[in-house]
Formats: sequence, C-alpha cells, structure tokens
Amino acid sequence: MADNYLEKKMEDYRASQPTKRRTATLRRLLQHNRSYRGYDNSFVVRQDQLRRIIEVATLCPSARNQQVLRFRPVLKDESDKVLSHIRLGGALPELHLPFPGSEPNAFVVICSTVEESKYVDMDLGIVAQSMLLQATEIGLGGICIGAFDHEPIKEALNLAYEPLLVLAIGRPKESIELVECHEGDSLTYYRNNDIHYVPKLSLDDLILK
Repeated sequence: MADNYLEKKMEDYRASQPTKRRTATLRRLLQHNRSYRGYDNSFVVRQDQLRRIIEVATLCPSARNQQVLRFRPVLKDESDKVLSHIRLGGALPELHLPFPGSEPNAFVVICSTVEESKYVDMDLGIVAQSMLLQATEIGLGGICIGAFDHEPIKEALNLAYEPLLVLAIGRPKESIELVECHEGDSLTYYRNNDIHYVPKLSLDDLILK
C-alpha cells in the first residue's frame, strides 16, 4: 500500500514539473507498445491507472457509432479469476509462458452488448490498440489475449455480456526487439538469450505496386 501511495505521489509530482523528456510521439509509442508476456509481479496496477486506460474508449471512433463495447477492470485481488483461464505465447508452447513469477496481475476484459460482427470487431481492434498505447504512455505495457476460456471468465467475473478479448496490463519485465524481414520469411516470433524477437515485414513489402 505504501509503495503504491509513494509511487502515485511521484507520478503526480513529475506530471506537475517542467520536463525535457522526449515527446511521446505516436511512432515512439508504437515502438514501445509490444505484446509483453512477462511482467514485474511486485508492481501492482492501480484502479486509477486502469480507469485511465479504459477512458480512451470514450474518444475512439465506433462503427455506426454503436458504442457497444463494455469493459471490466480486474485488479490484483481478482486476477486469479482471469489468470488461470488465459494462454500466452501460442507460438512457443514449450516455454509455458508467462514464466512463474512474471504473470500479469491486472486485466481489462472487453465485452459487447450485441452479438459479435465485423462492425464489433472493427471497434474491438481500434479500442484495444488505443488502450495499449495509453498504457504505454503511462509507463505500463500489455498484450491482447484472444486465447482464453470464455465461459469460466464470464462466470467468475459475473459478466452480463460475452467477453471478446482480454488485455493484460502491468509493468513489463522482458526485452522485445523487432526484426525486419521480407515476404516469404518466417513471421513466427522467437526467443534467444532471454530476448523476444518479433519479425516485421519491411515497408516496401507492405506497399502494393
């Protein structure tokens, strides 16, 4: 409790001071907004931080302006209700990620008030990315989790709507590097010497000619 209180006071102090820190440009946020599968388990995400992350949904566009997404914040005291039903690192099943002691302890469960459709999925992608960018801006990180057991999470959190996506949120505790690759190369992420590498197609490979 004391650690979180002091940390919040320091955040408030830094926010009130003139700063020469580099501007958090969109490009820089995108570079640091990676899919983290390992977290500092001693850091406890606060309720106000999750609310700040969820708040960006009030600013995001919505297909047909339906605004059908709803969000369930999950703090550390409830994290086991989610943690036991998610799966991370599908391309590296032999590692059983996250490693013990590096599990996330906060989540945002995203639900929809209507049946899933292409319009709902468009909203889902926009909002999820925006939330993770907001997490990055405030010094946290996360990952979109599509591989989870829907019904157990719905029941454990007493959700009125079907969960579509889970965002894990925390303080990242791993190194991730992007590796430029080209059309036809393997796009499977991999690990070497405790560094997580993510192949990304080059700009020229993305542009149709």
